[in-house]
Formats: sequence, C-alpha cells, structure tokens
Amino acid sequence: MDEEPKAKRRRLHPVDQNESRTAIRSMLHANNGATTLNPSANVSTSSSLTRPISPPIIRRSKQASIDLTEEDIPSTGGSVAPDLLEEYTHSGIKLIPSPIHLTKVEGLSSALNIDTFSLQDLVGDPLIRECWVFNYLFDVEFLISKLDEDVRDKVQVKIVHGSWKKEDSNRLGIEVLKLLPPNDFESRLLTTTWINILTANIVSGDWRMCQAVWRSPLLPLNEVASKSSPPSIFPKVGTGARFKVDIIAYLNRYGNKLKSLTVQLKEYEFSDIRGALVASTPGRQNLRGTNPQQETLWGWPGLKNVLRSVPTSSGQRSHVVMQVSSVASLGSGNSWLRETFQETLAGTSISSTSTLSQAKPKFSLVFPIADSIRRSVDGYGSGGSIHMKTQTPQGMKQLEYLRPLLCHWSGDHSERESPARLSEIGMGPMTTTSTREAGRRRVAPHIKTYIRFTDESMTRIDWAMVTSANLSTQAWGAKENAGHEVRVCSYEIGVIVWPGLWGNDVEMVPVFGKDLPDAEMDADGDRVDKYQQNSLIASVEGSRGGNTKVVKRIGMRMPYDLPLVSYKEDEMPWCTTMPDNVPDWMGRTWPGFGAD
Repeated sequence: MDEEPKAKRRRLHPVDQNESRTAIRSMLHANNGATTLNPSANVSTSSSLTRPISPPIIRRSKQASIDLTEEDIPSTGGSVAPDLLEEYTHSGIKLIPSPIHLTKVEGLSSALNIDTFSLQDLVGDPLIRECWVFNYLFDVEFLISKLDEDVRDKVQVKIVHGSWKKEDSNRLGIEVLKLLPPNDFESRLLTTTWINILTANIVSGDWRMCQAVWRSPLLPLNEVASKSSPPSIFPKVGTGARFKVDIIAYLNRYGNKLKSLTVQLKEYEFSDIRGALVASTPGRQNLRGTNPQQETLWGWPGLKNVLRSVPTSSGQRSHVVMQVSSVASLGSGNSWLRETFQETLAGTSISSTSTLSQAKPKFSLVFPIADSIRRSVDGYGSGGSIHMKTQTPQGMKQLEYLRPLLCHWSGDHSERESPARLSEIGMGPMTTTSTREAGRRRVAPHIKTYIRFTDESMTRIDWAMVTSANLSTQAWGAKENAGHEVRVCSYEIGVIVWPGLWGNDVEMVPVFGKDLPDAEMDADGDRVDKYQQNSLIASVEGSRGGNTKVVKRIGMRMPYDLPLVSYKEDEMPWCTTMPDNVPDWMGRTWPGFGAD
C-alpha cells in the first residue's frame, strides 16, 4: 500500500459552480498547497488561465510480427512505447498490445507510467500541419505548448467547441468553430493524420487524473478516389470501412462548418482500423423508422446495434463493469438503468446461442468514495470533476438501487481496515485472492470504460469500450413517445473493441501496469512459469469450451485493480456538493462545491 504524507488541516475553497473546472485544478498547483483557493487571487500561473476559458507522438512505422524469446519481452520495469510493435510472438502465441491506452499522469513514478501517452505524444509530431480538436474545456496555451516547438507556429489548430466569445483573446492564432450550446458538448476527439479518441479535457489538471486514449493507426491516403456518398448498404461492423462511414456521419451532424474536415477524411484509407465507433449526437431517432444497415444510430441504439455483431464466450456467467466519472439523475426508479441501458449492455450477437451466453450478466459500477479523492495526486482538487448527487431526495432514492452495484475505484481500500474489522463485516483478510494492481490507486478517475468480462473471475474479456459518455440519459438517450423515439441530448464519442476483430482463436485479457499481455497465463489470469506452458493451453481450451487453441492474445489495459471491492453499507460515493472535514493528503478540507 502506498505511503501517505501526514495530513495538516487546511481548507480548500472550491470556486463557484459558474467558474470553469479548469481554474479549480490548475490554480491549486500555482498556490502550492495554500490554505485558501481564491480564484481572483494574483497567482503566478499560465496567463491563459486569467482570461475567460472557452469551450482541442511520434508514430513508428508498422512492423512485422517478430519472434522473441522470453527474455526479449518487455517487463513492467522499463518504458516501452505503446505502438512500437504491432505484435510479439512467443511460445506460439502472438501477443498484441492493448488497443486502449492510459495517459501519462504527472506526479506518478515512471514505473507507473509505462506504455502511456502524454498530450505531447498525441500532437507533438513535427510532421503535423493541421490539428482538429473537439473538446469541452480548453487551455489553449497548454495545447499549443505540446506541439513540436520547431513547427508550432506553422500548425493550423482548429478547435471545435460549443461556446466562445468573439472578444476572447484566446482566439488569437487559432480557428474556432462554434457549433452548439456549451452544455451539449462532451465529445473528445483529436484528428491529425491519426484519429485519437480520449477522455481528457485539454487542460493541465485533467492530465493529472486517470484518462484513456484510443489511437487509430496512421491513416494512409487512398490510392483511388473515394466516393462522395456512403454506400447504400453499410460495411460490416468493426471494419475500418464501417468506422469511416460512421465517423463521417458523426462529423456531418455538426453541420457544414466541418465540411472541409469530412472531405479530407474521405481521401484516407481506414482499412487498418479495428474497432467500432459508438457515438451520440443531439436529436431524436425513430426506432421504427431506422435501418442500421443504411443509417448510423446514436446513443444506446447505436451501442445495441454494435453489440449484435460481437460474439460472447459461453460456459460461464459474464460480468459487465461500468466505470464512469459522473452519474446523472437517472430517475427515482431503476427502469432506465435496468430496462434500457443494462439490457443494451447485455446484448450479444445472434451467434452466441448457449444458455449461459444468453443469461443476464452480473453488473458492477466502479466509482470513487471520498477517501479515493483525498489520497489522489491532486487531493480534493480533483473532486470538482467527479459527480454523483446523493444529497437530494431523488439522489438518495437513486443511490438505493445503485448501491448493490457500487465498487471501489481504489482496490486497496479494504486493506486499510484492521483484520478484526474485515472479519466483522464478513470480508475476512485479503489473503486468499491476489490483487492485480493497475497502478492508478492514487489517481482520481476521469476515465469512462464499459467492459464485459467473460466470467466472474474477470480473467478474460468479451468486449471493452472507452468513451466520453458517462452514465446519463443525456449521453445515451431516453425513450419518448411511448418508446417509439429516443432523444439524445449531447455529443459523445467512443470506441469498442473485441477479440474477433483480430481473427479466430483470439482472446482478450486484462493487463496491469503495461499494455502487452503475458506470454504464459493460467486460467485465473496470472503469469505462470515457462515449464507450465503445456498445461496452460489445456486450461485455456477448457475455459473456452475445449475446442479452441489460443493463437493470439490481446491485452486490455486496466485502469482499476481486480478483483473489485464492493462498498460497505456505510460507505458513500464521492459527492461534490457534500462538505468533508477530513483533510486530504495535502492537509485541505472540502466545504462542498459552490460553498462560500
């Protein structure tokens, strides 16, 4: 367990709700732990933070598969670029790095930042000439500083945002496209010669929280001219051709101001992309009048359509984990969560016909408590970005049906209890099951992931999704007009991946502290010695029905520890509006968001 600094009692005053969350986090660094955070104070910080903030890598060439010995495979002791190689081959199994990456967190050791991306990795290529950035919060100076310094003044930066004042001095040197009301915009998309879909805002504080990024392969130009209109029958879900159709459809929903971007994207080849786009755009969809073979669907109907193409494993009951940074008002009853959203997440392809694959999965919701916020890199400073209302009557009713699902973000929480207390609450000492550590216990989560594990032991994965969409009807959509229509309120974007995208005889496994899976793993997901390799194949075959030999293993980089630890009866999820007099590791207390 990480050693914690001795706390000194100080008070942190969060800014008013109308102030930007950027100011909360960034000015904390500038004050260096001062007892009071005053947004109007004259502190030494980035000049762009004193003006209104308005609502933006170097890729290695593709390499062939390389046969390596056990000694050649990178260990967690060294830093390896996530996309250095497409795959390794070891003991007859091809090992493929996670297609979803964590971001580098300032304040963590290099050992905890292996195979991670910084913002500079995403936009710092000296060959970039144009960069389109879609996001909710921006610090423009922070963004520009991450461009390669030799070409910084030559890169065309185009920011897509919902609200920007004409007189705002942050507009200088960039092109701003104001397209929609500010509260409707949550998508986080970066396009250069790659497409990056990420969970972080473009402000420094967000890069001190746990975030994720999905990055496309380098997109080459088409050798032949692309058709100007989408095909009459859409390509197969999960292919690069379908991804191209869907992302262009998504960008078209912004209107004509993005026409130049969509025209450019049509000239690129998407065939190397493995993944399906899952996005939301404001508007209504008639469930009776849409054809997913001829039209891109948004929100939960779009997710449901994708999952119809994703096979799930048979033999054991699956486990779906929702992990978000915000839970909106879902209603005093659980009808939307249970009958709409969980029903969507439980969907599977028509080829998954076994009784257990059709059975309802177990569901969990990973969300931090106040203790996780206090011990995070920024302490209470991260709390303004994580939301669940529990103080209102409706919020308390919602918490009643969420509580059985709730699990800790920091998997070591129960280790802080005494053995006697663990026995008292029926958990017992944490000695029977080894904890697989993700290395993000001391980082507050702004990441959003939805993962379907093959079984309750959570050693293999049917599919995984990273997205900007939190748990809300605004993001995913709610039924209206007797259930015939779905209304979505915000722009969101994400990517879902599954083993079948890499061919047959493939498995996806959770990986911790690195992107590459281990060469030898037992049925519980633990690394085994080389002499156990023969029994490994047999155990994996047994867990997959006895007829499949694994020839490829794909990692899925985990942001949280496994196994999950459920909330105790007296534990409450973090709530920004609730005061907390227990000091964080920097000695500050939390008076409640919006307090005087």
